[in-house]
Amino acid sequence: MTLQPGDPAPAFALTDQRGTTVRLEDYRGRKVLVYFYPEADTPGCTTQSCDLRDHRQEFDDLGVDVVGISPDPPDKQLAFDEKYGLGYPLLDDTEHAVSEAWSTWGGDEIRRSSFLVDEQGRIQQAWYGVKPADTVPKAKAALGS
Repeated sequence: MTLQPGDPAPAFALTDQRGTTVRLEDYRGRKVLVYFYPEADTPGCTTQSCDLRDHRQEFDDLGVDVVGISPDPPDKQLAFDEKYGLGYPLLDDTEHAVSEAWSTWGGDEIRRSSFLVDEQGRIQQAWYGVKPADTVPKAKAALGS
């Protein structure tokens, strides 16, 4: 079953690329764009992540934080972040529990998806199977920018 606008976003507490635990509840009072990607430092994931990096100031100005989630361990996420200067949390979901809760786990990999979560922790918009280059335009359109 997929998440729909108005659904509560499933809680998470995952380790980021620097070993810090990041929780969805940390973002209460702000919007957050949560995106799931299959594997760090692959062509599609690099396109998607760098596009989000390049538009981060626009998202900041709109009160939106960005968080990426993949099944990669923190050391691989850190190398990806440092290589491309992403500068936002990349979370380790090696057990796939969060991916399963968000209906993005496809059995053997993550289905590239993104979610705009509102200030109260509810799904504002969900995009399953999103193309790497469409994450930013779809989020900006949902935000009215």
